[in-house]
Amino acid sequence: MESITLNVEGMTCGSCVKSVIRILENTDGVAKAEVSLENKNAVIEFDAAKTNVAALIKAIEDSGFDASR
Repeated sequence: MESITLNVEGMTCGSCVKSVIRILENTDGVAKAEVSLENKNAVIEFDAAKTNVAALIKAIEDSGFDASR
């Protein structure tokens, strides 16, 4: 398992946080996602054999938020 912290912009409430968590946890290879509205980030544990950072960023951005390393 690998872990990465991504910056996530565009979240304004707890519902946004839940959406990002749901999106990430439904991404193949993601074991765990912790999202912070206060810190504007997501800490993601994932299996590098099943997904990669670009795919995680794309999943977040496809849901209407901005994500970066």
